[in-house]
Amino acid sequence: MTFKPAKWPRRLRSQEWFGGTSKDAIYHRSWMKNQGLPADLLDGRPVIGICNTWSELTPCNAHLRDLAERVKFGVYEAGGFPVEFPVFSPSESTLRPTAMMYRNLCAMDVEEAIRGKCIDGVVLLAGCDKTTPALLMGAASVDLPAIMVSGGPMLNGHFKGERIGSGTHLWKFSEAVRAGEMTAEEFVEAEASMSRSAGSCNTMGTASTMASMAEALGMALSGNAAIPAVDSRRRVMAHVTGRRIVDMVKDDLKPSDIMTKDAFENAIRTNGAIGGSTNAVVHLLAMAGRVGIDLTLDDWDRCGRDVPTIVNLMPSGKYLMEEFFYAGGLPVVIKRLGEAGMLHKDALTVSGKGIWDEVKDVQNWNEDVILPVEKALTQSGGVAVLRGNLAPNGAVLKPSAATPDLMTHRGRAVVFEDIDDYKARINDDDLDIDETCVMVLKNCGPRGYPGMAEVGNMGLPPKLLKKGISDMVRISDARMSGTAFGTVVLHTAPEAAVGGPLAVVRDGDMIELDVAARRLHLDITDAELAARLAEWSAEKSGANPRPASGYAQLYHDRVTGADTGADFDFLIGCRGNAVGKEAH
Repeated sequence: MTFKPAKWPRRLRSQEWFGGTSKDAIYHRSWMKNQGLPADLLDGRPVIGICNTWSELTPCNAHLRDLAERVKFGVYEAGGFPVEFPVFSPSESTLRPTAMMYRNLCAMDVEEAIRGKCIDGVVLLAGCDKTTPALLMGAASVDLPAIMVSGGPMLNGHFKGERIGSGTHLWKFSEAVRAGEMTAEEFVEAEASMSRSAGSCNTMGTASTMASMAEALGMALSGNAAIPAVDSRRRVMAHVTGRRIVDMVKDDLKPSDIMTKDAFENAIRTNGAIGGSTNAVVHLLAMAGRVGIDLTLDDWDRCGRDVPTIVNLMPSGKYLMEEFFYAGGLPVVIKRLGEAGMLHKDALTVSGKGIWDEVKDVQNWNEDVILPVEKALTQSGGVAVLRGNLAPNGAVLKPSAATPDLMTHRGRAVVFEDIDDYKARINDDDLDIDETCVMVLKNCGPRGYPGMAEVGNMGLPPKLLKKGISDMVRISDARMSGTAFGTVVLHTAPEAAVGGPLAVVRDGDMIELDVAARRLHLDITDAELAARLAEWSAEKSGANPRPASGYAQLYHDRVTGADTGADFDFLIGCRGNAVGKEAH
């Protein structure tokens, strides 16, 4: 499919600010000119916003100022006028209680900045895992021509001759210290090996997953996702993206033209093929809501269930993003999906072409990194959506990161009422738990732990780690880092803090997990479950109380469940890009 451009020239949106000789036009132009701008920059050429999440407190994005300059080169070359502006930049590595609490705040900032500014199109500069969906959500709600450039992953880590994945080895080494297999001094020594260049996680964590989702959706140029942050080709990608956005404005090619149901289905299948993060579920649901696409957890299970995981990257496999890029990157994966009949080939991309046209001629340069289908890490990858009386609205699990022997399991519940309860008890050798038990963590969903923190991959009790146990079934309403691994059931909905069934699980209850059957069951009678739920209240449970004021209160009151994207209920839908009334 090739996009048919609109007629050009036409009156640009920016000319509502700068066009003509009225008092208002002169007001806007004269203030812009105090930056030393030639008059003809405002004479009708496209004004391109560069929405930048650069921040020194967002380490994944700390190099984006350089990429913004490269975007500007391309915009100028194509006849546009680039203007850079900042937006709120949530970082999972530095922001408390969790960056997920502020994804929606960033999306609000992006939306209103784009709508209220004198721009005709926008380049979205993102890097870490929350800025990517936030920028796409905000841009989709405005529906001006938009295109994304990712910051790219860090270089590979190395420690004592071993390939080190950011995040993934943090969890592994932490468990090794608690098991007595690694010293604290060695752990600190390994720290310098984990993050050795600019960029986001070098594993297939959430940042790399969401960069891949942007590309699979068609919202970034082909090949964008995997280029390392410090590779010169990342700058080239930014440069050519600057050129492309000017043509997108001329053609009036908008997010609503690209982010269709077919595009989201392509992204879901791509997520399965790359062994992507479970966080992609909640982010894509939110993004779909912004463009009015009816996307549900059932679509995730329907589209992703039979997709083989063919990208051999941590945390599911053994390689890192550098090798993925050298092997050919995401275009090779998308081509494999197309060859297997798992791709909507005509889905439009920001290039103006269908996605198949972008990838049909690419080659795989390393079949140990991007595997043949018959050698897939798992033949049924994707994200498993579980339902049952414990998760009537659904829960998710990542099969490629789980232990096969635990995918069907029945065990005794060991319950932690919240994250503080977990931290207070998990290291106690008197804790009544063995490897057959099911660890249950409550009150860590969107409301219960404001923002739904990445605490679902609970560390195992040291007394079991010392026995050599490396995995157990864990269930919560929380998220987990895309760099994490294990047989971990996440996003259980409704969450405990709003009275979902998870709230009434008790120590000693038997829980059944059957991933193949997509079943998550609390083994008590319907009558007993109903009685427990009737007795439950937030006050009695001690669940997180309503914040007294501020953004936290807004979040608590208006956030939706994980099963619908954890967006604010008043932000769902596209509000368009109409120019507001002149204030002067």
